[in-house]
Parts: sequence; structure tokens; C-alpha cells
Amino acid sequence: MSTKINLTLRVWRQKNAQTPGHFETYQARDIDTDASFLEMLDVVNAGLERDGKEPIAFDHDCREGICGSCGAVVNGQAHGPERETTLCQLHMRKFRNGDTVTIEPWRAKGFPLIKDLVVDRSAFDRIIAAGGFITVRTGQAPEAHATPVPKDKADWAMDAAQCIGCGACVAACPNASAMLFVAAKVTHLNVLPQGQPEKTRRVLNMVAQMDKEGFGNCSNHYECEAACPKGISVTNIAKMNRDHLVASVTG
Repeated sequence: MSTKINLTLRVWRQKNAQTPGHFETYQARDIDTDASFLEMLDVVNAGLERDGKEPIAFDHDCREGICGSCGAVVNGQAHGPERETTLCQLHMRKFRNGDTVTIEPWRAKGFPLIKDLVVDRSAFDRIIAAGGFITVRTGQAPEAHATPVPKDKADWAMDAAQCIGCGACVAACPNASAMLFVAAKVTHLNVLPQGQPEKTRRVLNMVAQMDKEGFGNCSNHYECEAACPKGISVTNIAKMNRDHLVASVTG
């Protein structure tokens, strides 16, 4: 049974990357506990617009935990307090009546701020473009069983491929490292037979692009895994490091 709660929001407001930002305080009143976090922000924005004020800018698209568009740091946690949950799927029943909720954007050199809670995550697109694909021309789709894939490798690839590129791993890491994202994108191709021809070039190019984008290094805090809404394992980072070492020697 849903109930209504009242919250005090401390929201980061920043007009653009060139303008200093600051926290502003808003009241979120009569919020249904069955509402999502983004629906709560919709309610607050509707009130701001009625008062002739600038609404809070935030990213969103599918609102089903699939697209990876949404993202914010809620009370110091990327995507909020619920494990393996995107911001759009975080429900207000996770908060108590009278709580103060602090909302900030992802903070990383590789994610320059655009406005309020919106950051530019196109660095991830450039990392993918550097090698996260298979270019082998196969003509028509082959029969499903034509290329045997061991079940453990298929499961590993599918688990890594769940990454939605939201950037929570970067936001949670004290070094703003993108290693978990890159490792997931490298691994889900590198463990499959179809990904072997470009395995060496892929890992070298994608890691090089990651470094070029200004993301930090991994120092094994495991905060990335804890914050990942899809539960991507840090074992993928170990796999990518091994692939990178081999590629550096043999490539």
C-alpha cells in the first residue's frame, strides 16, 4: 500500500560548465512512495515551472532500467541506495518521510558537466568506436549452432554484455576510473569465437582511448561493482588486464 512522504531536496544546480555550481534546496511534498525517483523529480519540476522557475535538468529516456541514460549521485551513492537498480527504477519507498536527499551529477573529468545533473558521456561512445565491435563480414546470419561456444564462455559474454553504459562505475570510483565499463565491452567480445580475429587490436585501442578521455586508473576499491545497476563483476577487469598484457607483448 502506497503512502505519501515529504522530502527536502538539496540539488546541484549549474547553468553550464563555465558557470560555478551550487546546491539549492527544494521541498518535495506529497510524493507517492510507489513513484520512481525520476517521477519525484518530475513532480518537483512541475512545481518549479508553475512558479516560473527553471526546472532541474536531468537525463532520462526509457525509464525501464535499460537505456543507461539516467544517472545521479543520491546521498553519496551512484543511482541511490538500492543495489543493482538504476535511478529510474529506484522507488521512493526507499526513503522516509522527512528525509533530506542530496542529488549531484556524475563527477569525473571524462564526463564534463552540461547542466545541473546532466553530463556528457560521449567519451563512452568514443571508446566503443575505438574497437568495441566485430568487422568480420559473415554474409547472412549463420545457423545458430554453426560456431560452437562453450556454455561458460557464452554465460560470461552475456553477463558482461549486460552493461548499459550508464557511467555509475565512473561516478562511484574514487579515481573516476572507467575500467569496469571498458572491461565489460572488451570481454563480452573477447571471450567469444567471433571476437578472436580482432582481440588484440580491440583491447589495445579501447584501453588507449579510455586513457585519452582522461579517466583514472583502477586501484581495486570495487566501488564500481557495488554501484553497477547490472551487477557487472570486477573479474572482467582482471580478464581485460590479462588480454592487454598479452596484446602489449605480442601485438
